[in-house]
Amino acid sequence: MMIIDKGKIFEVINNQKPNSVALSGPEGLIAKIQETADGIEDAFHIPAYVIGDTCWGSCDLNTHAADMLGADILFNIGHTIAMESIGKVVMIDAYDDIGFDCVARKCALDLRAHYETISLLTDSQHLNQIPSVKLIFEEFGYDVIIGKGKGQLNDAQVFGCEFYPAYQLLQKVDAYIFLGQSMFHSASIALSTEKPTYMLDPYFQEYSEVTEFALGLRKKAVLAIYRALDADRIGIIIGLKEGQFSQIRALELKKTLEALGKKVQLIALTEITNERVLNFKKIDAFIQVACPRIATDNYFKKPMLSVPQGLALIKLLKNEPLGDFLKVKHWL
Repeated sequence: MMIIDKGKIFEVINNQKPNSVALSGPEGLIAKIQETADGIEDAFHIPAYVIGDTCWGSCDLNTHAADMLGADILFNIGHTIAMESIGKVVMIDAYDDIGFDCVARKCALDLRAHYETISLLTDSQHLNQIPSVKLIFEEFGYDVIIGKGKGQLNDAQVFGCEFYPAYQLLQKVDAYIFLGQSMFHSASIALSTEKPTYMLDPYFQEYSEVTEFALGLRKKAVLAIYRALDADRIGIIIGLKEGQFSQIRALELKKTLEALGKKVQLIALTEITNERVLNFKKIDAFIQVACPRIATDNYFKKPMLSVPQGLALIKLLKNEPLGDFLKVKHWL
């Protein structure tokens, strides 16, 4: 069960005494967020707005919605980062209280003959489980190293596009163990490190290796690059969400591609979907600089590249080898 840190919310409201607040978070937490909003209104008698738009992470905070509503504070729930606040946004933890003991012991026992040194990684909702799972693997004789956080990332934490705690241990560990039921995060670890990666699912009490699935994503990414190679006109999409706005990167790519003989059109979008990009005619391929997972995880009729894919495309246009374009610590 997901547990929201309501105590911190109430403490912030008591200290700052806002006239109104807004709350946002991932779709799976909306029901819990509704309950939290009701509790705020009952306790403080101020409007508490529940923002129902999608919220994918700390890059997608919905601050524009809070501004339109006139909310003094925006509580972003369920996307724990190393910083407690960003402007008017206050980050609120939401942890899953499900345990990993059984599946961790099963995994540790089965993999003992294959690996000596491992690293544990997870997303926001299971960060509090890292110490207990570390002890379990150590009981089975593993050397467990926890990667240090950087920027917004806490120790052992990864986003879908940032992998500093994993990448810094490339030369020190044999495999990575991801805590949680998220192929989204665990496959990205495998892609960015090219090392064996396992996912511990505490709900079904099973573990699985995600390396093969990740290789499938890489093949899809490579295919998109080669499909874009013959594109005459390329659209570069700038994301309009606050944490996805990379205008400078878009202009850099535009300059480089034009120097290589490509025609480039700059496009700005909030939601980047197949249906929306098909409205842009006479464009053969797209590079979006908003979120790298848009290109790898979704269907697009025309080639849709992320920044690493776009840089790989430029290498091919220069007759340079493709290289390990996804084996980097940050996909932006």
